[in-house]
Amino acid sequence: MKTVSLFAATALAIVAVPVSAADTGSFSPQRLSQHVQTLGSDAFQGRAPATEGETLTVDYLSKQFAGAGLQPGGDLTNGKRAWTQAVPLLKSEFASAPHVSLNLAGTATALTQGEQIAVRAPTNGDKALAINGAPLVFVGYGVKAPERNWDDFKGLDARGKILVMLVNDPDFEGGEGDFGGKAMTYYGRWTYKYEEGARQGALGVLVIHETAPASYGWATVKNSNTNAMFDIVRKNPRGEHPPLEGWIQRDLAAQLFTASGTSFEAMKEAAKRKDFKPVPLKAALDVHGSAKTEVITSHNVVGILPGAARPNETVIYTAHWDHLGIGLPDASGDRIYNGAIDNGTGLAQLIEQARAFATGPRPQRSVVFMAVTAEEKGLLGSEYYAANPLYPAALTAGVINTDVLGVLGPAKDFTIRGNQKFGLLDILVEEGAKRGRRYTPDPRPETGGFFRSDHFTLAKVGIPAMSFGPGQDLVNGGVARAKAWSENYTAKMYHQPADEYSPDWDFTGMAEDAELLHAVGLRLANGSDWPNWSADSEFRAARDRSASERSSVPAASEKKPGERG
Repeated sequence: MKTVSLFAATALAIVAVPVSAADTGSFSPQRLSQHVQTLGSDAFQGRAPATEGETLTVDYLSKQFAGAGLQPGGDLTNGKRAWTQAVPLLKSEFASAPHVSLNLAGTATALTQGEQIAVRAPTNGDKALAINGAPLVFVGYGVKAPERNWDDFKGLDARGKILVMLVNDPDFEGGEGDFGGKAMTYYGRWTYKYEEGARQGALGVLVIHETAPASYGWATVKNSNTNAMFDIVRKNPRGEHPPLEGWIQRDLAAQLFTASGTSFEAMKEAAKRKDFKPVPLKAALDVHGSAKTEVITSHNVVGILPGAARPNETVIYTAHWDHLGIGLPDASGDRIYNGAIDNGTGLAQLIEQARAFATGPRPQRSVVFMAVTAEEKGLLGSEYYAANPLYPAALTAGVINTDVLGVLGPAKDFTIRGNQKFGLLDILVEEGAKRGRRYTPDPRPETGGFFRSDHFTLAKVGIPAMSFGPGQDLVNGGVARAKAWSENYTAKMYHQPADEYSPDWDFTGMAEDAELLHAVGLRLANGSDWPNWSADSEFRAARDRSASERSSVPAASEKKPGERG
């Protein structure tokens, strides 16, 4: 079992990654490897916000940005910028495991936190959960989408009730329908389901876990939802969060349906139809737990390379620095969730990308490098930046995000998360083709990858933003090797203590990916174009509304996806 003690000598030795090697403009696999090994080490304690792990991580990133040649790009005070942007967050953590009891058709059964159920510490402003005999109602996928003529709540008064919902959206099983087929929409994300529960006035929301539609196993749910919860500080947190938020195992949901005179399969089939109506269940829930809540300050780490000609215009590279910290032990007793892949790899690319830009010719636009906090808690650091931008969204040409990169060597292809169409993707495809690499569309759009990383919060305010994904056709081992790795990672490493650095990893492919992303950013930074979203994109309107702020740039440079220039 690993300890969580931290010795100053160890920390000092670990951060001694060289910052003045001869590499200029190219990407060193050795450097990338060193960063991942450092940030994914036990010394950083899993990099959780508001812990000693955050202090070490912020210090490491600031020093690496400075050594790479960047200037501080964070909060502005008395005319000087800091290396960080302060991000106030509401932190909520149970003092001890909550007591949960399910009354099922007249029989009371205790439920164990992390086993049959995962109850999240409240982030609606409450300091305790005190729920007594709240009735459960099954509401299908929990979707209210007027633009698709879909309403899973049909006349339900949700006040005082706990809503039980399926994960993903109604098209997942059949692969076609009103929600774009297999590709998950935002309606399928657990974050949306909690938000909609709050809008309905519900006492709580329980999401039913299934591995395929969730795209991860129960271990990931348990590890992500039974530790400290965070949210940005909101004026009306109850408008976004019901008192009770949590997940339940599929087997428990099946028991609920059986006791109510139906079956899991029948309810799932009914939920796929537009005429679905809420189904009261013969079950009630008691939940009692006290939580310590406080407002803490976490930090986005920000460095900038000012542009030579148009410094007020920006290109932004992002990666989240946080992981899950110290949590429940795995079977071996390991409690440190190192996050070497997620997202030590993205951070390594970010640092070395900064070095490549700073050691090359100064670009025309400013290039910003931002490591954001609290991604694992719901994309909170990037959401805060989107609401409080250090650099105007209208004058940001694009965002390139890296979250989980490949460690299996070079690939013949590459991808991005989601299936959006936008000009930034056109540029990526062109630059990839120059290097003999092809673009492969997101191989698993049903997992909702577009909504699961920090580019999404920036896309919502209109900025063309993409999250790069490594290729799935490896030079060594092809598609079969990549698939086997991905399946093993999802099942045994993702959001688990086993996400640790391995000396067997091959960083040459990551170096090639970084070089490709450098070419994309350099093209944006030296150009005058303003990439946009496709005409049918839900993000197009926000981008178009900000066009007047770019009035100094000729209108002809507003390229549409597919237009070259």
